[in-house]
Amino acid sequence: MQTSVINTPRLATSSAFSVESRNGRPDFELAAALQKVSPQQQAKAQKTATDFEAMFLNSMFAQMTSGLKGEGPFGDTPGTGVWRSMLTEQYSKNFAQAGGVGIASDVYRTLILQQAKTIRTA
Repeated sequence: MQTSVINTPRLATSSAFSVESRNGRPDFELAAALQKVSPQQQAKAQKTATDFEAMFLNSMFAQMTSGLKGEGPFGDTPGTGVWRSMLTEQYSKNFAQAGGVGIASDVYRTLILQQAKTIRTA
């Protein structure tokens, strides 16, 4: 079995929000939309997408840790709930900044495509 590697240039500057491929194929629709949207709007869309993923992950982590009781830093004290919520919030923000689970890239793509459509029709 012979495989080959095709070197395609990166069209986006951020590695987390690459236009390089969508399902293993180049995403020409997003590349065209990025040509219409300003860099400031792209940066704002990236931040919004990452924040959205962090919010989703925070909700998921909160559900995962809601039933924890025990000794140590997650002990059963009155301040544990507040401390745990702050900890899961920081976990989710760090996880989203590191690449997350892929929600941010789809949200970013959707935001850019919507902005490009409004620019075209305006």
